[in-house]
Amino acid sequence: MKSMRSWMLRFAGIFSKQRREGEFADEIESHLQMQIEDNLRAGMSQDEARRQAILKLGGVEQTKQAYRERGTMPFVESTLQDLRFALRQLSKNPSFACIAILVLALGLGASVAIFAFVDATLIKPLPYWQPNRLVNVTESIAMIPRADLSVPDYFDWKSRNHVFSSLDVYDQRGYMLSTPSGVELVHGGRVSDGFFRTLGVTPLMGRDFYTGEDLLAAPRTAILSYAGWQKWFGGRRDVLGEAVTLSGDSYTIIGIMPRDFQFAQAGSPAVWTTLHPKGQCDTQRSCHDLTGVGRLKDGVTVQQANAQMKAIAAQLEQQYPNSNRGQGAIVEPLREVIVGDIRPLLIVLLTGAGLLLVIACVNVSSLLLVRSESRRREIAVRGALGASHGRLVRQFVTEALLLVVTGTVLGLGFASLFVRVLLGFLSTDMLAYVPYLADLGLNLHGIMFAGVLALLALSVFSLAPSLRFAASTELLGDLAEGGRTAAGSLWRRFASNLVVVELAMAVVLLAAAGLLGKSLYRLLHVDIGFQAEHLATTQLALPANYSTDQQKVNITRQIVSRVAALPGVTSIGVTTRVPVSSNGNTTWIRFVGRPYSGEHNEVNDREVSADFFKTIQAKLLRGRFFTDAEDATKPHVVIINQGLARKYFPGEDPIGKQIGDTELSPKSLEVIVGVVDDIREGNLDDDLWPAIYEPFNQSPDDYITLLVRTDRAEQSILPSVVSAIREVDPGIPTFDQATMSQRIDNSQSAYLHRTSAWLIGGFAALALLLGAVGLYGVIAYSVSQRTREIGVRMALGAQRSAVYQLVMREAGWLTGTGIVVGLACSVAAAVLMRKLLFGVAAWDVSTLAAVAAVLAVAALLASYLPARRAASVNPVDALRAE
Repeated sequence: MKSMRSWMLRFAGIFSKQRREGEFADEIESHLQMQIEDNLRAGMSQDEARRQAILKLGGVEQTKQAYRERGTMPFVESTLQDLRFALRQLSKNPSFACIAILVLALGLGASVAIFAFVDATLIKPLPYWQPNRLVNVTESIAMIPRADLSVPDYFDWKSRNHVFSSLDVYDQRGYMLSTPSGVELVHGGRVSDGFFRTLGVTPLMGRDFYTGEDLLAAPRTAILSYAGWQKWFGGRRDVLGEAVTLSGDSYTIIGIMPRDFQFAQAGSPAVWTTLHPKGQCDTQRSCHDLTGVGRLKDGVTVQQANAQMKAIAAQLEQQYPNSNRGQGAIVEPLREVIVGDIRPLLIVLLTGAGLLLVIACVNVSSLLLVRSESRRREIAVRGALGASHGRLVRQFVTEALLLVVTGTVLGLGFASLFVRVLLGFLSTDMLAYVPYLADLGLNLHGIMFAGVLALLALSVFSLAPSLRFAASTELLGDLAEGGRTAAGSLWRRFASNLVVVELAMAVVLLAAAGLLGKSLYRLLHVDIGFQAEHLATTQLALPANYSTDQQKVNITRQIVSRVAALPGVTSIGVTTRVPVSSNGNTTWIRFVGRPYSGEHNEVNDREVSADFFKTIQAKLLRGRFFTDAEDATKPHVVIINQGLARKYFPGEDPIGKQIGDTELSPKSLEVIVGVVDDIREGNLDDDLWPAIYEPFNQSPDDYITLLVRTDRAEQSILPSVVSAIREVDPGIPTFDQATMSQRIDNSQSAYLHRTSAWLIGGFAALALLLGAVGLYGVIAYSVSQRTREIGVRMALGAQRSAVYQLVMREAGWLTGTGIVVGLACSVAAAVLMRKLLFGVAAWDVSTLAAVAAVLAVAALLASYLPARRAASVNPVDALRAE
């Protein structure tokens, strides 16, 4: 109880300091006067009497300090003193404080922002039950590592495996939803009955699909997403049991999914339905449109599951050699499939942000070292007056703490801003496939990460000046020699080494930015086989009332005729798959008159109108284009690309040759009438695949893309195109209007390359600035340390040009060393990020040379001011100051 009271009195003493100090000063003075009077009566002089009284007291300041420590909490009191002193020191040099805080805040903010994305994608578990047991299950062929499943193969895989507790499938499906305002195209997902149970997700309202509810004989039911429920039904709780019309079929609503449910692989559908396999594709093993998701049994590894599914695929290949030839299987963790495409980008960005943070810390450390040199005499005097090394170190820690705390708070603000900026790079379509990033922001993980970075920065910032004044002999030397000690040169060399590291890291970031920027340029200028300028596109879906092929052909002709009449339209084409989107929608072909051993000659398959090639301005190499009269009543014809001709008709003319399906059924036989230059159907960085183009009028589809060439700005004509389609039939939904240039610029591959180039470029620009500032600081400090030497040189007749050379030579050595080390590290870094490079080697000479030149120029500019200051030294003033 007594100790608690004493502690409370000491704590209270902290807040009554001024009153206590005054009372105790009066008490000491009274005690001294009594002792002085006794000494005077003993015959001492006035000065001697006071001196002896102070000696007997033990020193005025020492007595006051002892009293303070008895009356308060010494550690808290001294800490508050250190904080006040640190604030005064930083306020005396606001430019230093602002620069140090800003540099740290930028580096920390960038790192925390990128970490938020890494945390959401690579660290945070998927929002499903036991997500580490979920795997992606697909077929695999030579051309497509992850190929879709067919419905019959899925049923066989499900019944024959012993590694999954459940195995289900899904695919993406567009539905035309009938609403009071008309027909609206909505994104849907078609799943097997146990799909949600495999994920471990239950509806927010209603029920899940029953077992067997995905069979053809079962009634049609649907589950709405939370967003779809709110949009179309206003969030009414009595919506369960109501009927909704999707693409002409009636479905009963049985459930509502939770608000936060997402399944990125399906693109976040607004409505979920069951398989109900009934179409021609659903009954053929050769038609693949499903992706599997399985839950591993306890104790089963991904490798074991992968081995068994490969064995089952091999069995099916023997059992069904015509349809399953060359088809394997692949089982991968679901997370790897979801984040696999953006993992390299995130790792590169996090590495870049980390390098920038290291550069920032090195820069601030260098600034602290330079600043500590200006305080040599202060520290030496404090040490000579009895300040312990621990107390001096604590002062440095306190000053670093103020910088780090302020920089961290500001850095968290920067991080929040950077996150919003990064989210702005993501289009609405891309967010549909990465929905876990939609509500991204700073969370507990990000704040903890910032805390770890702050602690590391605090350690570095405290260590640098503390070690500078670690030895008592150095303090005495500073006091005696005014700082001209060997330690000054030692720490100058240490700071120089830090700058070399800083410049090397800047070179790495600059080289990465240069390589990524060059990759982006090469990607956006890759030969796509047609002219994208002045080309507008829109997609549309034909409603269920256009059920026959002839009805689809007729309505498409009406639409083309109406759009072609618009002012500014010079040509219009139709295709079932817009170029530069993705490879896929393939078919197997066989050549008439050639031996056949069951191999799968897989090629892209597109249906196009007669004016399609003319509209996109593709180059005809041989033969002819289609005519609009070539419909189902005419002999079937086909145009092939140069890749197919090169692969299957080397050294011969393919015109007039026939191809068909693997059975060469009469309906499938087609005569090759033309060869066109390769058109890039897949992403910009995908390989060119062999492709066939069939007349749309002979094989029409429900989903088509209009490509409109115009002699004016293509963006301006899109509203008129949509209006023209609605004039033909208001019930035809249109979607995804964009110019072809926009499609190319916003494609997935272009987005990944552009984002990485811009962000690493931003890091590199900051790194270049920080590197230049760091070099300036070191050279300026070096000049200040060599002022006497420079004065002597000039007094002995040295010219200003010689002084320039002296300073610039030192800067040149630092810069050259940093560039050489940085270039070596850049090549190694580029090899590690080669997946993000396109058409550029890791050791691209022109890029590395440009980087070296840019850094050299920046270093030259940063070194010029200190060199000019050195050359302007007055020898007399320099020697007098020393």
